[in-house]
Amino acid sequence: MAGLGGQAQACSRSARIAPPPGLTAFGRPRGPRRERSEQARTREAKLGCVFTQATVDARGRPVREEASTTYTGAIEAAEALGRRICREAYRRGWNRAKQKVVIGDGAPWIRNLTEEQFPGAIQIVDLYHARQPLWELSGKLWPADERQRRRWTKQGQKKLDAGRIEALVRDLRSLAPATPQAAELVRHQVDYFTTTAPRMRYPAFRRQRLFVGSAVIEAGCKTLIGSRLKRSGMFWTLRAANVITALRCNRLSGPFEDYCENRHARAA
Repeated sequence: MAGLGGQAQACSRSARIAPPPGLTAFGRPRGPRRERSEQARTREAKLGCVFTQATVDARGRPVREEASTTYTGAIEAAEALGRRICREAYRRGWNRAKQKVVIGDGAPWIRNLTEEQFPGAIQIVDLYHARQPLWELSGKLWPADERQRRRWTKQGQKKLDAGRIEALVRDLRSLAPATPQAAELVRHQVDYFTTTAPRMRYPAFRRQRLFVGSAVIEAGCKTLIGSRLKRSGMFWTLRAANVITALRCNRLSGPFEDYCENRHARAA
């Protein structure tokens, strides 16, 4: 447990599922049935997890404690998920942990809920998500030159992986985009990396034996949400999707049998 000297860590992520044709996600009529050529509407399911980590493997990499991961999530506003994952973290012993860490994909809503619900926690932007803007930008700058695109992106990734965010920002500011769209994207990336720099000090995080990736929540989105709610041809009302999400969170978190026994005992 985190209260025995380990680290309590929280992750957040979102996935998208489709509401039924002819209905909003809340189950109310929304007008004529969409034509086949229209894009399907989706709703965002938000998922969080809490786990503890107190050991490293033979190579010094952090290892989650066995059976320590619990999940919580729903289709709801970011503020509601913040309260939800906060309750789960404190239930798990967040206030007793010697070190508290929150890992996210860099989305502003995750940063905001972390500052509101977990003040003082170490915040880390998942390294693999942090690399994605570099690939997006290089694709705009050199759409027809794959070699230059890869070369520039790899150089940027080296600075990012080394935590040299200020040097990366200087490189971005030195660019001369050929189109207004590319110039706007450069400005956006400069703002993004400047604002997020304190959460991208990856060498320092590794020296503390902390995770720098959010694979656990990515896997949770795929296993808990995607494999059940995003199958071919599936459509969901809000209530049904949240019921299934709650059941799967409970099942993957471990206490499903206790939950069923308690429900049976109350019914008796």
